[in-house]
Amino acid sequence: MAAIIINKASVEDLETIKEIGIQTFSETFAESNSEEAMKTYLEQSFNTEKLKSELNNPDSHFFLAWEEDVPVGYLKLNSGLAQTELQDNAALEIERIYVKKSHHGQKVGQLLYDQALETAKNLQKKYLWLGVWEKNPRAVRFYEKNGFEVFGNHSFRLGDDEQTDLMMRKNLDE
Repeated sequence: MAAIIINKASVEDLETIKEIGIQTFSETFAESNSEEAMKTYLEQSFNTEKLKSELNNPDSHFFLAWEEDVPVGYLKLNSGLAQTELQDNAALEIERIYVKKSHHGQKVGQLLYDQALETAKNLQKKYLWLGVWEKNPRAVRFYEKNGFEVFGNHSFRLGDDEQTDLMMRKNLDE
C-alpha cells in the first residue's frame, strides 16, 4: 500500500468529495436502509449546490485522503455556526470521517481523525464532538478507542426512517 496523504480540500475538489461521499455512505449504510431512503438522503446531502455552499463556508473544513492519485476517504469538520447541533464556539464537530470500504483497516480513518485533532488544537478548541449511528459498532469502537465518550443522543432522519445517533465527545485539555 502506498502512503496515504491528507490534503485540505477546496471547492475545486467538489466532484471528488461528491463521488467519495456517495460511494462511502452507500457502502456503509445501504444494507441497513431502504433503497428509497438512501436515494433521498444522497440527493439531499451530496448535491452540487449543497456541497459548494459547505466548501465555501469558512467554518467548515474538508480534507481528502489520497493513495497516490486515488481519493480513498474524506473528513468534514464544522466550527461556529456550521456545526449541526451544539454550535459551541469552544467545540469542533467531526461531521464525517468517510473511508472507502477497500481501505478499511488500513489506518485511513485514524489519519483523518488525527487531522481533526490537529485542526481542533490549531483552532484552540476545548473539545471535539460528533454523532454516530448507534447501529454502527465499528465506528463507535473507533471513537471510543480515540477517547470519546457518549454524552447523549439525537435523532437522524434517513428518508422516512428516524434513527438514533449517539452523541460523543472528547475533551482536548487532557
